[in-house]
Amino acid sequence: MLLSSLVRAYADAARRSLRRWSESVDTDTADMYSVGASESVTGRLLAKLFPRRDDYVLATKVYFPMGPGPNDKGLSRKHIMAAIDASLTRLGTDHVDLYQIHRFDPDTPWEETMGALHDIVRAGKARYIGASSMYAWQFAQAQHIADTHGWTRFVAMQNHYNLIYREEEREMIPLCLDQGVGLVPWSPLARGQLARTGDTLRAGTDPIASMMYDPHAAQDAPVIEALRAVAAGRGVPPAQIALAWLLGKPGVTAPIIGATKPNHIDDAIAAEDLTLTEAEITTLEAQYRPHPVLGHQ
Repeated sequence: MLLSSLVRAYADAARRSLRRWSESVDTDTADMYSVGASESVTGRLLAKLFPRRDDYVLATKVYFPMGPGPNDKGLSRKHIMAAIDASLTRLGTDHVDLYQIHRFDPDTPWEETMGALHDIVRAGKARYIGASSMYAWQFAQAQHIADTHGWTRFVAMQNHYNLIYREEEREMIPLCLDQGVGLVPWSPLARGQLARTGDTLRAGTDPIASMMYDPHAAQDAPVIEALRAVAAGRGVPPAQIALAWLLGKPGVTAPIIGATKPNHIDDAIAAEDLTLTEAEITTLEAQYRPHPVLGHQ
């Protein structure tokens, strides 16, 4: 299964993309993407594409600011309860399949956050809950609080994980494997670093990619070269190899792809049927060097 975040500037482009992947992938969004516009567009298009709500899996997230006020952000009970209702209204549905906290909130006790999320599940507004980038000890705290009170546990971790950022293999992934938590990695193609074969408009205009990956470009270059060599040997685009590598990792259930063109979806779907050899995996992994922690803020 593959998830795709639908943050698109134009509804027509989103509609074309949704039609392409509607038979193969499920949909992940967040309230803060375009300050709610992503949820609105996604909800309208899903309603047109699918006759029944049970025909697709829908996930969204909460945490980042949705307004200027102190209660317009974070993981307090007040904000979570307001945010889920607002998201459901924009999405045009009475529930999401997976409701995720977008980050750890240092200003709110876990008891308050986990209690609110449990109440949302009990109310039928979310089937399951998940979390996103944080330290493993923070995630373990949350699960312990849920267990202590008999509340709903997180079933998914949306973490930063790809061929040029593998720090999650040290603590978070072993914890998730032990706890039976599924991994839904974000930025599986490192914001295009692992997909492109030449200069692109995004390469020169994406400030987040520049912030996250440019400082480590020199140490990442050998990994990208190895990726391109394996892709050339297979006769497929590098994106397929990068996604196939990720899909082959224990615990990974649904890499989150961001598709803006039909061929992006084709590559993602094709990766599900691509099994890498041990030699290819060794080639891809051998040049990796440790990185500072990225993506927890």
